[in-house]
Amino acid sequence: MNTEHHWITTPITTDILRGALELERTAHGVLPHRLPARARAQCSDGQLAMAESQPSGVRLVFRTRATAIELDTLRTKRAYVGVPPRPDGVYDLLVDGRLTGQATVTGGNTLTIDMTTGTAESRPGPAGTLRFTELPDGDKDVEIWLPYDETTELVALRTDAPVEPAPDRGRRVWLHHGSSISHGSDAASPTAIWPALAASLGGVELINLGLGGSALLDPFTARALRDTLADLISVKMGINLVNADLMRLRAFTPAVHGFLDTIRDGHPTTPLLVVSPIFCPIHEDTPGPTAPDFATLGTEQLRFRAAGDPAERASGKLTLNVIRDELARIVAQRAAEDPNLHLLDGRALYGAADSAELPLPDELHPDAATHRRIGTRFAELAFTATGPFTDNSA
Repeated sequence: MNTEHHWITTPITTDILRGALELERTAHGVLPHRLPARARAQCSDGQLAMAESQPSGVRLVFRTRATAIELDTLRTKRAYVGVPPRPDGVYDLLVDGRLTGQATVTGGNTLTIDMTTGTAESRPGPAGTLRFTELPDGDKDVEIWLPYDETTELVALRTDAPVEPAPDRGRRVWLHHGSSISHGSDAASPTAIWPALAASLGGVELINLGLGGSALLDPFTARALRDTLADLISVKMGINLVNADLMRLRAFTPAVHGFLDTIRDGHPTTPLLVVSPIFCPIHEDTPGPTAPDFATLGTEQLRFRAAGDPAERASGKLTLNVIRDELARIVAQRAAEDPNLHLLDGRALYGAADSAELPLPDELHPDAATHRRIGTRFAELAFTATGPFTDNSA
């Protein structure tokens, strides 16, 4: 610890944490969760457990005169056999809304996944310390955004001046649910994932329930959305259903209705935006499942492929075009009685022309530049005067 500062330790509680639905006390500190315990108890899927514990959109927010901050965290970092090491998760520091610093931590646990066998091995490691120094003097709002792709236990927060919860600035709360693209995929940092960028441009507070591999119309996720206070809600659905080859069209249609019905049980008039899939060439007209292209293991970039047969669309197998058409039909049908329900075609965020210019590096996930494009376009389409999330009180 830096002995030049007189450190004050502040307990990490929900008063200074935003973007998480629940805090779990652990042997080391607290673990933010993006799904509540009841939801977690209803699914034994390891992919979902990993995704919801990765704090995408979760940030410490407080007001302080501190010029130095230390945060002890215990991360769990993923590694894949035969795939280049993933970069360390980035922490973004915002002071009065402006990005002023970035850092990573060392140590932590490592989860090594072998995609050829479906096995995983965990290796424990020590907590690390994140430091930000030479912050401007005087009262200021401080935000520390946690890495979107590393499970992060928060161990201790130290500052050289007292901390208090940041005041309510009156910003609307935007609750978003989606797949790994909404989770962050390969964005540059936590404030650069497309939902965080769109929230910044739209002047709203983000709660991000983007769950990598797990936007599967699960009833417990719908209930989490139903029970979370929000002024604006969006659900981006489709790609994970194709990835997992989870259901056929016959099941998809009532599942979408049920998902939206559950949200409406808790938010009957809240602006609700359904977002269909962005353009993804391998699955536009070819069903899932999605599989790793093992021929690219050991190369600089692992790629994915569509393992389904286009002919199977006749038996109700889902493709992205099938899903877009059905979502458009469902939303049009429901909007006749629900004027606050809206549709956004995901190809308006990233379409065929964008794919030609900025192709998906692994055939499935957008890179940092594409996250910026999607976030900017979403803000333009959703938060402007003609968009469904326009602030009519302004």
